[in-house]
Amino acid sequence: MGAWAIAVHGGAGVDPNLPSERQEEAKKLLTHCLNLGITALRSSLSAIDVVELVVRELETDPIFNSGRGSALTEKGTVEMEASIMDGTKRRCGAVSGLTTVKNPVSLARLVMDKSPHSYLAFSGAEEFARKQGVELVDNDFFITEENVGMLKLAKEANAIVFDYRIPVVGLGLETCSVGAGAMESNLQMNGLPIRVYAPETVGCVVVDGHGRCAAATSTGGLMNKMSGRIGDSPLIGSGTYACDLCAVSCTGEGEAIIRGTLARDVAAVMEYKGFPLQEAVDYVVKKRLDEGKAGMIAVSNKGEVAVGFNTTGMFRGCATEDGFMEVAVWN
Repeated sequence: MGAWAIAVHGGAGVDPNLPSERQEEAKKLLTHCLNLGITALRSSLSAIDVVELVVRELETDPIFNSGRGSALTEKGTVEMEASIMDGTKRRCGAVSGLTTVKNPVSLARLVMDKSPHSYLAFSGAEEFARKQGVELVDNDFFITEENVGMLKLAKEANAIVFDYRIPVVGLGLETCSVGAGAMESNLQMNGLPIRVYAPETVGCVVVDGHGRCAAATSTGGLMNKMSGRIGDSPLIGSGTYACDLCAVSCTGEGEAIIRGTLARDVAAVMEYKGFPLQEAVDYVVKKRLDEGKAGMIAVSNKGEVAVGFNTTGMFRGCATEDGFMEVAVWN
């Protein structure tokens, strides 16, 4: 028997202005989810079952941007996506464009286990969900009042906005426009200013006592995103990857993560360069993101855990069988 390890994240790119009570709220949820995973691992639940269990819990709570509390599209609706991967046989499942599925990660699991495919999206994914009898809710269930307010501001600013929890006063969101406002922040995505950088995708990576690695990631995407936009979270090899060596879940600027095939590259440098886990994570964050901002959590089949990000902060927690446990936001 090997040693188990688990890591969870709630997004990279935390704004330094985030009020301390909001930080504590986030840390409390991460601690709860970590403890849930630890208990499951101690009762010999497999890695794939643990990542699904933990991400379901993160989706159900509106604190982060997945499931309930997801970011809104430009149309004011929610389009969620998720993926899950079992490293033992590199089996995977992914979903995009979900509007009524209460737990996207569990539908991704069903795509992996109960369909001949790896990835289903939009009406096809919703139809599959109905056939599988998963819990469905109205799109309104996922929409929070805070997010409705943030979308309004994003539209006025003609910007993609990532974090609904930052106080808006003083950020210039009310008056920001493409042009002068864009120059203030210097951060742009496809020519549009990004005013507050905190994409709060959620994810979990686990290695169980048998050395089996698994990863799962779930998100609502970007506030004010175009309808039909797909980010890195459901893309195997970009936002999520697991193999016999390791498991990785990413968060941050989806477009940059996709270009850098971030999650797969961690496994690749371990496999082809012989890097240990943390070194592989550091290498990929440094060399593969170009100008992009992102973070990741990872575990190895040896029971190691690693974290890497090039943003001001990342909501994350990790624990190992030898008693180490940490929940943190900043560097």
